[in-house]
Amino acid sequence: MPEPVKKTISAFAKKPKTQEAEEGSSVVFEAETEKPDAKVKWQCNSKDIASGDKCVITANGNKHSLTIKAITQEDANVYAVIAGGSKVKFELKVVSKPEAPAEAPADGAREQTPAQPAAAPKEDKPSAPAHDAPPSEDGQPPDTRQDLTGLFTEKPQSGEVTVGESIMFVAKVNAESLLKKPTVKWFKGKWMDLASKSGKHLQLKEVYDRNTKVYTFEMQIIEAKPSFAGAYRCEVSSRDKFDSCNFDLTVHEARAAEGFDIRAAFRRTSIDGKEDSGELDFSTLLKKSSSFLKPSNRAVQMSTEPDVDVWKILSHAPASEYQKIAFQYGITDLRGMLKRLKKMKKEEKKSAAFLKKLDPAYQVTKGHKIKLAVEVANPDVDVKWLKNGQEINPSGRYIFESVGNMRYLTINNCSLADDAAYCCVVGEEKCTTELFVKEPPVLIVKNLEDQMVMKGERVELECEVSEEGANVKWEKDGVELTRDESFKYRFKKDGCKHVLIINEATKEDCGHYKVKTNGGESMAELMVQEKDLEVYQSIADLTVKAKDQAVFKCEVSDENVRGTWYKNGVEVKPDARVNITHIGRIHKLTIDEVKPEDEGDYTFVPDGYAFNLSAKLNFLEVKIDYVPRQDPPKIHLDCMGRTPESTIVVVAGNKLRLDVPITGDPAPTVVWTKGEKVITEGDRRVHVETTKGHCVFTIEGTEKQDEGIYSVVVRNPAGEDTADINVKVVDVPDPPQAPRILSVGEDSCVVQWDPPLFDGGQPITGYVLERKKKKSYRWMRLNFDPYTETTYEAKRMIEGVEYEMRVYAVNSIGMSRHSAASQPFVPVAPTSEPIGLCVDDISDTSISLKWRAPERIGSSELEGYGVEYCKEGTDEWIPAIQGMTDRTSLLIRDLTTGDKLQFRVRAYNMAGPSAPATLAQPVTIREIMQRPKIWLPRNLRQTLIKKVGDTVNLVIPFQGKPRPVVTWTRNGELLDPKSVSLRNSEIDTILFIRKTDRKHSGRYDLQVQIENVEDSANITLQIVDVPGPPQGLKIVDVWGFNVALEWKPPKDNGNCEITGYTIQKADKKTMEWFTVYEQYRRTNCVVSDLIMGNEYIFRAFAINLVGLSPEPCDTKDSAYIQKTGIVYKPPSYKEPDFSQAPKFTHPLVNRSIIAGYNATLSCSVRGIPKPKVTWYKNKMDISNEAKYRMLSKQGVLTLEIRKPCPFDGGVYMCKAVNDSGEDIVECKLEVRSQIVKEEKK
Repeated sequence: MPEPVKKTISAFAKKPKTQEAEEGSSVVFEAETEKPDAKVKWQCNSKDIASGDKCVITANGNKHSLTIKAITQEDANVYAVIAGGSKVKFELKVVSKPEAPAEAPADGAREQTPAQPAAAPKEDKPSAPAHDAPPSEDGQPPDTRQDLTGLFTEKPQSGEVTVGESIMFVAKVNAESLLKKPTVKWFKGKWMDLASKSGKHLQLKEVYDRNTKVYTFEMQIIEAKPSFAGAYRCEVSSRDKFDSCNFDLTVHEARAAEGFDIRAAFRRTSIDGKEDSGELDFSTLLKKSSSFLKPSNRAVQMSTEPDVDVWKILSHAPASEYQKIAFQYGITDLRGMLKRLKKMKKEEKKSAAFLKKLDPAYQVTKGHKIKLAVEVANPDVDVKWLKNGQEINPSGRYIFESVGNMRYLTINNCSLADDAAYCCVVGEEKCTTELFVKEPPVLIVKNLEDQMVMKGERVELECEVSEEGANVKWEKDGVELTRDESFKYRFKKDGCKHVLIINEATKEDCGHYKVKTNGGESMAELMVQEKDLEVYQSIADLTVKAKDQAVFKCEVSDENVRGTWYKNGVEVKPDARVNITHIGRIHKLTIDEVKPEDEGDYTFVPDGYAFNLSAKLNFLEVKIDYVPRQDPPKIHLDCMGRTPESTIVVVAGNKLRLDVPITGDPAPTVVWTKGEKVITEGDRRVHVETTKGHCVFTIEGTEKQDEGIYSVVVRNPAGEDTADINVKVVDVPDPPQAPRILSVGEDSCVVQWDPPLFDGGQPITGYVLERKKKKSYRWMRLNFDPYTETTYEAKRMIEGVEYEMRVYAVNSIGMSRHSAASQPFVPVAPTSEPIGLCVDDISDTSISLKWRAPERIGSSELEGYGVEYCKEGTDEWIPAIQGMTDRTSLLIRDLTTGDKLQFRVRAYNMAGPSAPATLAQPVTIREIMQRPKIWLPRNLRQTLIKKVGDTVNLVIPFQGKPRPVVTWTRNGELLDPKSVSLRNSEIDTILFIRKTDRKHSGRYDLQVQIENVEDSANITLQIVDVPGPPQGLKIVDVWGFNVALEWKPPKDNGNCEITGYTIQKADKKTMEWFTVYEQYRRTNCVVSDLIMGNEYIFRAFAINLVGLSPEPCDTKDSAYIQKTGIVYKPPSYKEPDFSQAPKFTHPLVNRSIIAGYNATLSCSVRGIPKPKVTWYKNKMDISNEAKYRMLSKQGVLTLEIRKPCPFDGGVYMCKAVNDSGEDIVECKLEVRSQIVKEEKK
């Protein structure tokens, strides 16, 4: 049966109706709202109407009107008025002739659509207006589906449409909190998925707004047909979340034609016109509506008959009257009428099999279990469970339960395969639900790591999660990252690894990056620094002669940096003589066959950096003058590039080239020396070359030992010349010593190191520090500008994570190799101060303190507590003990009586001591008197009963200071130490009797006394034993088959009350004893049913708390039962029927017990014959359960539950059955958990 349409609450008290108007005239549409201040909007074809000459909009309180003037054919449209969440549509129909239109009433009855053939026959009421506008509080229909998560921000609303028109349903979902894009499905009825029906009449659309992160899903129905009417459902899901919404579509038939013949509805409908080719269809007569017969001036067929509901007549008429009714109303196809009538009579009634059906949907976490429950009407009926249409068989994972009317399906260890539709079938009826299995939270196994990169480098932030294929969300400074058009961020997924890739990092990329899953998150910091271009070798001034080659060379730190060469500010272009090269980090400008015009200032400017390297090219012009043939040699050093101290500085590893111009005629010989050693080309690194006018000394890859003073000597026959050149080789410094961690804080540490042993020949300009996590391989730089001190405080670390530090030394040449890593350390903060410091006890020479652990301990383990004291008036704190204590209490001894001391306690961990916890005021070392008080245990406040031979060990605590005097007495006399042992301490006293005797019974008095103050308590001890035998058992009388006995109580009752007697008889022939009475409380009795002709003797035992008396008391005489000579024939009587159905005379009582203590449930029953008793728990037989013991004694039934636990709670029932009937009684048992009290410290 289709679901009934749920009508929404309209915001309109009066709605505008469809009207017809003649061309050129005016028309007024009126509406009234429920609220006078409601905002009203008028629309035409879904477009807003503005007030003007053509359309006039007026509003007066809650009355609103729309006036359309000078109507034309173009004004014939669909109009709507909107107020709040309500929208009412109406039409304007324009006619060209002044004919009275047959107007359909706006609120007339609606025809039943074919989509609802089983609807109950009743008169229709006016339907609510369609709601296409966004829903409001008073316009939203209730959702019949269970709202699991509330994903919808706007739900589709029920609507109405006329045949041939279009309608749109809109659903909106906010995806801000979703890890996965939501998926939407549209259904018609229960199971028809509309995704496969998309086409001419149905279109589905999806729109995503990046700003609001809202998905809009639209379903548009085009040119509606009557079959489109019915119930629809929209479902949205996103991984582990689900939501759904039901709505209805009502399709109104077009206006019926005039002169409608009511009997036409009873004829068969067909396409080819054959009478018997279709099926009888008279559904249009199933409603009593004025639309069947339109008012007209012309005569209409059957106009003489009243408006008759034929279906109502047929449904109430007996089957014998069908033919008569059909003849009366002109129905010719009787067979089709009966077939249709039979189909229409099938009304869906309230479920007869189910009292409570399954919920629409369930949700469970993967790996957990879930129980589906239905309540059936018949407690004995069997049900079937189906999964996706397939029957489920009971197994370890699927458990079926039947308890009364309830039927349960339990699914253990749910997996994703259990995400399905489940159905419970009872006979022909069934109820269905859907189970959604939620995957467990995805955990982050490997966290993100902090990174520091240079500008333009590629960044990869990598994490590892616990499950392959899991979805994660990346954020930067709280803003979600997406794959944008520029592809700045790329997301890579490789199994459990997830990587965020940033190409060419910029300063804007600095910040905190976070990766989130549904089970955790991890955060790392990214720092991007500008690249500082370092110059390893600058260009030098050159002096060259004509036709020589000039080479300018420089070396920078970044091999990717390009640059431009300038001469006197003009860019140098390569040509046949000029060659510009860039190989790795080296940039060269080579000029072949130097000419005078090549002289000038040359500059190299790196691209992207605001500095340049400059040098000068000097052209040496050789003038040829007439000179004599003998010219002494001369060394020309004026053109050399030297420091003011005439020292040439070269960086280790670079080439040293000394190009010395010389003159002389004839050509002089050149000798290079270093100290006393003449330098030759024996070393592969050293090259000496002499050309005309030059001598060149070259060392490839200079080293530290190449430093020194080099001498060049030139000789010829005319003389010689000498020059000294001081060469200094500089290098990066040696690495500093391994840093030392001086102290640590919550997120910081202080590190110190020693300068390097060798500074590389240049002063140390500073240091660069790096840190890394112990388990990581990535070092992170802490400073980019050299730090001049040798002590540094590193911050922004994570507490509890192990780190290492290392240091680089920097001079003007460059940066040294890194030092050895420091010892691993953990940034931790001292704990908070201990709390609750107080004095626990004090004496003349000692004091006992106690406290509680600090509220915040941090990530480092607590090493212990330090306790100190200080005398009043001094500032010297003295340790109370050597080292630290792990306990939260301490006894300090050997103090001076009368001193006034202040105490404090500090907690220690790796970071050092915490803030101290100090007593509120100083304490004077002097014992304080405490009144004596005995704390008598509860079980000793009543008489303590023990059997002879048992052991008695009584521990009685007390208090009092100084130590009280303890005194024990019994019956006013001091205790004999031979029979009773005593042990006294400062806090308790113990009374011990190894083997009790009757003489130990009595009242024991305990007294504790301090000076003249005392406290006392008493204990009553009763030692019991078995009683003696009864006295004077004798036969008082013998008659018939009976013997009367009489006796006296025993002399010794065993120090306790006699609870009864046991009477036994024995035939003197066999001397076998048989018990006649047990627990008999009187001292006389009658023994009956003795055998005639036998002689009997009797004996009696006394019984007390301990047991039977060891010896009985026998009768001295015997009793003989005489035989009678008269044969008596008893009269025959009808055997009376004493049978009685069981009946409980005392019911079970509801109880509440504590877990762990045995409990009993008792009731009493009577019945003849003796009924059979069965105990049940929650309607389950527990007769064979070892946990329970059932007792029955003289009609009193007892169920003993041994050490119950909370699971033993429930409904217990006792059932008694015999041949005459049965009876039951039940009660509820509640088992409470034990309340554990904390021990007093």
